[in-house]
Amino acid sequence: MTGPRTTSGRGRLFDSILDTVGETPVVRINNLAPKGVTVYVKAEFFNPGASVKDRLALNIIEEAERTGALKPGQTVVEATSGNTGIGLALVCAQKGYPLVVTMAESFSVERRKLMRMLGAKVVLTPRAEKGTGMYNKAVELAEKNGWFLARQFETSANADIHEATTGREIVNDFKGKKLDYFVTGYGTGGTVTGVARVLRKERPEVKIVLSEPANAALISSGTPQTRGRMHAPAASHPSFQPHPIQGWTPDFIPWVLQEAIDGKYYDELIPVSGPEGIKWAKALAQKEGIFTGISGGSTFAIAMQIAEKAAPGSVILAMLPDTGERYLSTPLFDGIEAEMDEEEIALMRSTPGYQMG
Repeated sequence: MTGPRTTSGRGRLFDSILDTVGETPVVRINNLAPKGVTVYVKAEFFNPGASVKDRLALNIIEEAERTGALKPGQTVVEATSGNTGIGLALVCAQKGYPLVVTMAESFSVERRKLMRMLGAKVVLTPRAEKGTGMYNKAVELAEKNGWFLARQFETSANADIHEATTGREIVNDFKGKKLDYFVTGYGTGGTVTGVARVLRKERPEVKIVLSEPANAALISSGTPQTRGRMHAPAASHPSFQPHPIQGWTPDFIPWVLQEAIDGKYYDELIPVSGPEGIKWAKALAQKEGIFTGISGGSTFAIAMQIAEKAAPGSVILAMLPDTGERYLSTPLFDGIEAEMDEEEIALMRSTPGYQMG
């Protein structure tokens, strides 16, 4: 750099917070990538609700408005591990819809607080009932009260928005540039399905790598998901085990993801452990200044595995779905204390200024 950084604004004024969804930056990894390989991350925490789920939340509501499925003032209800609920709460606050979220009690408390801060009601379901429990509660509430059920796991509005925005952004950002691998995990499956629709057509040379938790390898198991009405899960998948990668892999294979499975939209499926995801999320924070959650760390872990064996000159893009602030009460922050450690106390006492008792 030859001088101080400057900025010039975005060249436009935004009519609402909803107009800031999308157009997230692709950022180069400078300190962690192995020599000879270029690694980028797509930083979805730049969305206004700090996660990739802002995209589908906005499209689900606006598609329902266009079709008349959602009436003015009608209550919206959805089952979510948190990020979709936060995105929906943001959208519903702006548009004036009441929102009720159902969420398993195992998910982080900061997600509950964020949704409530945005005006949503959060109904907790028993940990033992897993994702299907919170899903079934949302269905029951919708049917009893005549509410609009967002159906993030089944609706075509999910993958469609990633085809129209996320996939297009990647193609445009890498226009005229090399891209060899695209790496992502799955929650609903919307990201991989929508992005793959675009890459398979316009950048067929890009290898798409999908990941899932090593102890909840639903796709790898080869066991199909049993389904009920409107492609909803009929039961918990037998290969599911609880895992720390919140936002990834509920205890069923979502219908939105099924398109990617049936269409062979990914070239490789690689499992990752929760501790490995936590390790790389911490490395991104401490070595790159990039603050992402366990899901982002897990995606990045797979990107680094690929980078270690990739041909020289390879270019890899990994999705980072959300911010690390969603995980303050989770194992990601184990060992990160609020109080000073011995080294910090020694620094405090090393000068003659004010010293605490």
